[in-house]
Amino acid sequence: MTIERVSTAEVAPEELALETTVRPRRLDEFAGQERVKENLAILLDAARHRSEPVDHILLYGPPGLGKTTLANIVAAEVGAQIRTTSGPAIERAGDLAAVLTSLGQGDILFIDEIHRLSHVVEEILYPAMEDFALDVVLGKGPGARTVRLQIEHVTVIGATTRVGSITGPLRERFGATYRLDYYTQPELEQILRRSAGILDIALAPTAAEIVAQRSRGTPRIANRLLKRVRDFAQVRGSGDGAVSAELATAALDLMEIDERGLDAMDRQLLRAIAKHHAGGPVGLQTMAATISEPVETLEDVVEPYLMQIGLLARTSRGRQLTAGAWEHLGLTPPASAASAQQQAQPGLFD
Repeated sequence: MTIERVSTAEVAPEELALETTVRPRRLDEFAGQERVKENLAILLDAARHRSEPVDHILLYGPPGLGKTTLANIVAAEVGAQIRTTSGPAIERAGDLAAVLTSLGQGDILFIDEIHRLSHVVEEILYPAMEDFALDVVLGKGPGARTVRLQIEHVTVIGATTRVGSITGPLRERFGATYRLDYYTQPELEQILRRSAGILDIALAPTAAEIVAQRSRGTPRIANRLLKRVRDFAQVRGSGDGAVSAELATAALDLMEIDERGLDAMDRQLLRAIAKHHAGGPVGLQTMAATISEPVETLEDVVEPYLMQIGLLARTSRGRQLTAGAWEHLGLTPPASAASAQQQAQPGLFD
């Protein structure tokens, strides 16, 4: 049975309005990702000085770190229109052609989950990105012919959680590629203070620190937890809606989110590896079957954070608990697991 997660980085439809409200609209409002912001600012300034459209941009990293936000910021900074779509939504080559022909000079096409584009659609996108042209096939069979249609000079911004799944030819057509990393706690506290101001929430500094600590380094999760903590404070608090450190802690404990940001699914996965596989190594497929979760969910949402904080290691034989994971679970590792720790090398994107 799938566990309902509060700390997932995926955005639910009912939370889209909140995310849109607190989303930064300019580069100087965007907290964190300093190296990406600096490089992006240079790219935008150079394009403005030359009065040229921005070069194609590829953004990658775990979900919830601001890829969509940065795409909208790029459009706002250069005063361009942005058209948003996703890889699965573009089913046919004609769908992509219709979108591209509707864009004007300097406009932006943002493709989320670009790694899920079909091969046929990719073939249409290549000349559109490189030569700003569409190769349209007219007719069928031996009499079919190809006609090249010119389109405006547009910018394609792609976003993906799986940069390794993007084909080489497509990846090479992006002039700028930026990786977004997890946020530090001070950066998340800054984001929470800004969101609290926009949503008119009286958030104590110590409460912001507690929420940031349990937000898995992800702004989307931080804003979601802020909303849930606000609800808890209004119902269980003094009635004024103010969020104190005590209320924030009680709310997050009730949601089963511990002091390191791990939720019920994370702990279930770690305990399953400890109990059923002696701490590993264990394959990804086996892990998914053990807790009845899709492989993609573990690989894209659960694993990266557990590896980043050093609780799960990826070895040549599979995933394995680290000494920190055993300690966090309050368990004593068996002798076989302790000796195998020397071969485990924790990493995020290895």
